[in-house]
Amino acid sequence: MHLSPLIDELIQALRCLPGVGPKSAQRMALHLLERTPDAAQRLADVLGRALAEVGHCSACRTLTEEPLCRICRSEQRDASLICIVETPADMLALEQSGIYAGQYFVLLGHLSPLEGLGPESLGLDQLQARLDQEPIEEVILATNPTLEGETTAQYLAEWLSHRDIQVTRLAHGLPVGGELEYLDGGTLSRALAGRSGFSIHQEK
Repeated sequence: MHLSPLIDELIQALRCLPGVGPKSAQRMALHLLERTPDAAQRLADVLGRALAEVGHCSACRTLTEEPLCRICRSEQRDASLICIVETPADMLALEQSGIYAGQYFVLLGHLSPLEGLGPESLGLDQLQARLDQEPIEEVILATNPTLEGETTAQYLAEWLSHRDIQVTRLAHGLPVGGELEYLDGGTLSRALAGRSGFSIHQEK
């Protein structure tokens, strides 16, 4: 079946979504156009608004259309505790576990020389300002248990080592090579509850 250029363009655009292959994108496109045109219009409108209005929280750098996200504004959160994650999706996963009640800082990535991502891409100047201004007593390194995530955690632990702040890492039990956003709440809860001190590898 030969589709029109515009429908084909829509299908190709939908393939940018994670886990969406050619067949899934085709089903989505035809369903939106044929079965649910009102929902498709709403999707287009909301997506347009989100692209125009959503930015990053000025404190933790998660995605929000507000200057400060709801978590950073909340007076119910533990101001002495800050959890460092790689992405807003990781932050959401930890929130959904229901066990963590501190603050966050989102790196928006990880160290990856092959991708040209160095320390300057992680927003450490902004994090340093928060550590200087806020009563932070513990930093939880919750980067993903991947090679890049472990490298990032090691770098951050060394970067924080001169401060009088406890640095901890999520407990073992997280699958090596896994990502926080795909883990169930029980696994994340146990990892948070069993976090331990982070040891820095000293070169001889």
